[in-house]
Amino acid sequence: MGKDITIAAEGRDARGKNEARRLRANGSMPAVVYGGSEGATAVAINPKELSRILHSKTGHNTIFSLELPGNATTPVMIVDWQFDPIKDSLLHVDLKRIDLTKRIAVKVPVITHGDPKGVKLQGGIHEIVTREIEIECLPDEIPEQFDVNVTELMIGQNIRVSEIPLSGSMKLLSPGDAVVSHVVAVKEEVAATPEAAEVVAPGTEPEVIKKGKKDEEAAGGEAAPAAKAPAAKKK
Repeated sequence: MGKDITIAAEGRDARGKNEARRLRANGSMPAVVYGGSEGATAVAINPKELSRILHSKTGHNTIFSLELPGNATTPVMIVDWQFDPIKDSLLHVDLKRIDLTKRIAVKVPVITHGDPKGVKLQGGIHEIVTREIEIECLPDEIPEQFDVNVTELMIGQNIRVSEIPLSGSMKLLSPGDAVVSHVVAVKEEVAATPEAAEVVAPGTEPEVIKKGKKDEEAAGGEAAPAAKAPAAKKK
């Protein structure tokens, strides 16, 4: 869980944009530590060290020791952070004090493994619906991830959140009936309607005219003869 990681923080009294710019120019950044009976504490911290934690396997679920001014240390987690959209560097973080004896709620990634038989044998499509689930557990028992084997999935079958095995003090908070992943059939294109697909051959009358003639014949009537051109006058 990274409790062997210790990061030093310096106290800061000034706040505001100018102070934040000054800290960043000196290779540091503003941060706030809150939670517990001590209340919120404004500190300055090395952004590179926190960036390494965020990009580690446990990410923001990593619990590490923060050394505060006066050499006091406390377990903390990163609960909120802000990146520079251009430089991709940390601008600010919020840290929360953690009581290692009390359960906390965390979101843990779900990783699927294997090639479903419904894809290899039936030509279906494997879709991942849920990529993380929320659990409650003791800080020492937060897992890096949940691994789910999807090899046996056939078309129409799925794996639900409630099927993910939990251990120790873990308690599921996410809906148990939520689908983690499933295999679905490939949707076929809808065929064109006969009316739209029918092509009138050259030299034939449209269907509506043919139908009109048939209706007249069925009613006992005769079609009116075609008008003749007037005969030419003899000179």
